[in-house]
Amino acid sequence: MTIEEFNSRYLVKRENTNSEKWETIRDKRFNENGLLPMWVADMEFKAPDEVIEALNKRIAHGVFGYTVLWDSYFEAFFNWQKTRYNIDLKEEWISFSTGVVTALYWLVNAFTKKGDSVVILTPVYYPFHNAVKDNERNLVECELKNDNGIFSIDFDKLENDIKNNNAKLMIFCNPHNPVGRVWTDEEIDKVFDICKRNNVYIISDEIHQDINLGIRPFISALSIKNKDKYMDRLIVLSSASKTFNLACLLNSHIIIPDEKMREIYNKYVITVNRTELSLLGMTATEAAYRYGADWLDGLLKTIKRNYEYIRDELKSNIPDIIVTPLEGTYLPFIDLRKVVNKDRVKEFIQDDCRIAIDYGEWFSNNFKGFIRVNVATDFEYIKLFTQRVINQLNNKNYK
Repeated sequence: MTIEEFNSRYLVKRENTNSEKWETIRDKRFNENGLLPMWVADMEFKAPDEVIEALNKRIAHGVFGYTVLWDSYFEAFFNWQKTRYNIDLKEEWISFSTGVVTALYWLVNAFTKKGDSVVILTPVYYPFHNAVKDNERNLVECELKNDNGIFSIDFDKLENDIKNNNAKLMIFCNPHNPVGRVWTDEEIDKVFDICKRNNVYIISDEIHQDINLGIRPFISALSIKNKDKYMDRLIVLSSASKTFNLACLLNSHIIIPDEKMREIYNKYVITVNRTELSLLGMTATEAAYRYGADWLDGLLKTIKRNYEYIRDELKSNIPDIIVTPLEGTYLPFIDLRKVVNKDRVKEFIQDDCRIAIDYGEWFSNNFKGFIRVNVATDFEYIKLFTQRVINQLNNKNYK
């Protein structure tokens, strides 16, 4: 699907639709109207037509009672994972949650005790931090190396952090939000080998697996060359929600290949989760995986165009701004520190540019001066964002 066709069919206005992204006046982080929303990770694009048709058919039936899993759901989900990523799944491995964040909270409780250490690679999606701290575990932040906007893993530091803190669990992110890295087979294997040698459980959050701009292929923890070596300590989280803009249909997967680990998880989760399956979430997910490939092709072309426009315009006009290379996700990380004092970013981006953004310190205290930008949106907003940033920096000194 071309960019033009995708946008003409699926671009939608979301103002006055109770969108969290647009209702910035109601969000305690912004608390004001009139901001251009370039923050939280959802899109201005409708779900694929076939998803809406499947939902309408289910709704027309008029009954939303207790639901059992159906075979064609697994067929569509498993086929998507196998044909696109060479992942082989089994039904008994799969549990469900209302979202990846909910799953993180459950898993931290299931596989660690209060006071145990949990390692994350920062900067990273802020619910990773919250799932550890809210559950009274010790948060260990292993900072990624940053070489002029190109991020990589400091393996020696990771091993030292694990050993020095007697860590019990690591939460891994691939593709990594917000630095945009799609980790290689070798990088994943090195991380997992460190975890195995130190008896650390691994959660691999792969919710952005489909948002890949083609720099390198996405490789799941379940399809790396040495995957069998790590199955006894591995949990993978996935969902169609990020790919197809389905977050509030509340359906995601917790994949646990190892039987003993499933027993640990099930023993815990039965104490906190008595929720029924999301009928509409599963209906939408099946249709997305069965029919959504062409839609996704149009989305990825749109994301690539939008990202490259911001990258190239900023490089041409404000070359001291560093835009991270975007391999995966639709959320490029931008380093403003050479042009904006890190204590004046809110003044610059929110007060003067009138943009709602994810601030770098939300992902790690050491990344004040960075912003994360959502490029899965209308190209007019992309141009408006870029123009405001360039014009404001040309008109006012923020150093």
